Amino acid sequence: MTTELWASAAGAAAWGALTGALLPRAVYRFSVPLEDDAGDDPEGWRRECPEGHPLGGWLGPARCEPCGTGNIPYGHPRTPYAVLTALLATALALTTGPHPELVVWLLLLPAWVVLAAVDVQVRRLPDPLTLGLGATAPLLLGAAALIPGHTGDWTTALLGAAALGAALLALHLLNPEGMGYGDAKLAVGLGAVLGWYGWDTLLFGAFAGFALGAVYGGVLAVVRRSRSTTIAFGPFLIAGAVLGVLAGAWTA
Repeated sequence: MTTELWASAAGAAAWGALTGALLPRAVYRFSVPLEDDAGDDPEGWRRECPEGHPLGGWLGPARCEPCGTGNIPYGHPRTPYAVLTALLATALALTTGPHPELVVWLLLLPAWVVLAAVDVQVRRLPDPLTLGLGATAPLLLGAAALIPGHTGDWTTALLGAAALGAALLALHLLNPEGMGYGDAKLAVGLGAVLGWYGWDTLLFGAFAGFALGAVYGGVLAVVRRSRSTTIAFGPFLIAGAVLGVLAGAWTA
């Protein structure tokens, strides 16, 4: 591997570790069950720690200083997020190489991790993140397309966003219990990311997400001996998109 590639990977790993360590507070604040929106959290996110102290900011450790001198934690520790985000960032850097789109992947990655963590906890994909990514991903890729050395296509990214978003929206309308509306909104941003590398990558990433979700759902159904098992599908869509990007970048 070239020195430039190793430098990109090292920088990506540092970025992933730093941003991952800042995610626990955001995960806690967004992890509000849907039924709680009409109660204490009408905005759809938490404003207080479990003891009622106001939360300041969105980034940082999930610990509350006013709760006591021990800084009582109210959410997940930082290390798992830092390690996971660093590993994913490194993998993206090693496959993408020092191309403009790598910056886009690294900027989007922390939001993907937050969305996956929130969906696992409360079976919900917050609108500020899904809609934000649906708008931000195409814009960032548009900027990357203006920089010499990029290896994707912005037009296909836009078409991929529309295609995957429309496909999952149709599945939601046909079977609302099987496919959530949040998944359809998430698919817009993921479709843009996958479409950047072409239709083959889009199909591969989408198939990988559905395949991972189907395998997990099948195993869960066997373990619980029930066919009515509901799973958080967002993490599998995101995992499929990451796999698609890795494959698309590797072959670009």
